[in-house]
Amino acid sequence: MTLTLNQMAEAARALNGPLFADLPGDLAVSFEFFPPKTPAMQESLWQAVETLVPLSPRFFSVTYGAGGSTRERTHATVARIVAETPVPAAAHLTCVNATAEELDAIADEYWAAGVRHIVALRGDPPTGPLGGAAGFQPVAGGYASAAELVAALKRRHDFEISVSCYPETHPEAANAQADLDALKAKHDAGATRAISQFFFEPDTFFRFRDKVAAAGLNVELVPGILPVSNYANLKKMAVSCGTHLPDWMGRLFDGLDDKPAARQLVAATVAAEMSRRLYAGGVRHFHFYTLNRAELSYAICHLLGVRPAQETHA
Repeated sequence: MTLTLNQMAEAARALNGPLFADLPGDLAVSFEFFPPKTPAMQESLWQAVETLVPLSPRFFSVTYGAGGSTRERTHATVARIVAETPVPAAAHLTCVNATAEELDAIADEYWAAGVRHIVALRGDPPTGPLGGAAGFQPVAGGYASAAELVAALKRRHDFEISVSCYPETHPEAANAQADLDALKAKHDAGATRAISQFFFEPDTFFRFRDKVAAAGLNVELVPGILPVSNYANLKKMAVSCGTHLPDWMGRLFDGLDDKPAARQLVAATVAAEMSRRLYAGGVRHFHFYTLNRAELSYAICHLLGVRPAQETHA
């Protein structure tokens, strides 16, 4: 039988060995949670934290609700991570609905609680990613941008500062160059790491990384990985964030709405394959948006060679 070129390519891929089995475990991971609203959600969150602690992540981050709506719950969650785990906690902080004086006080509270890492964001008002027709508007006496917040935090304490970046360009940015300029301003103000918005094709991240390097920005770029737990919800999120969903993703998740176990297996496979390709392209730190569930992130980390410390020398 004569093989076609496509068949030969597939045969070569199949014979090249497992994609994951021999990865050396030489990468770092971090995980993001959102503050729980109920005691049951608190228990679910803490189960996720305890599952992921053995992977020795660089940090756990905790989000800050739109309009500062979760300020107390974010603080409580971060404080518990600091008190009860060996993993550093990173608290999200936004400019929304807060004066500079109020944000300075929050920064002082975090420092006093042992938090040394802030994820500094401009933030979105409760009305949505674009803040309504008028867009984002700082309160009187507030900070107008993430760069202003970063500078204020660095003046206040010697925080480690992470910020956001957008491989497919922020929805409000005039163009890709303006978005790069915003990232440069945050870096110049004192940020050392930029965690990306989620995306679903490795080349999206690689192209962005090349643009950042060409702009002379020496900032650590960390891809944000979102395992797909609900494809219908993901489509809504992608629209609001300006994230492209490849056609093949729709075909993969089609027919799985009422099959959560199968959907989870597909989601883990998709995210692990993308992460493996990012790894092949030199990425050595992955930030997982957990949605307060550990299973998918843990499985992907396992495939990438990230194991509990007692297993690494087995």
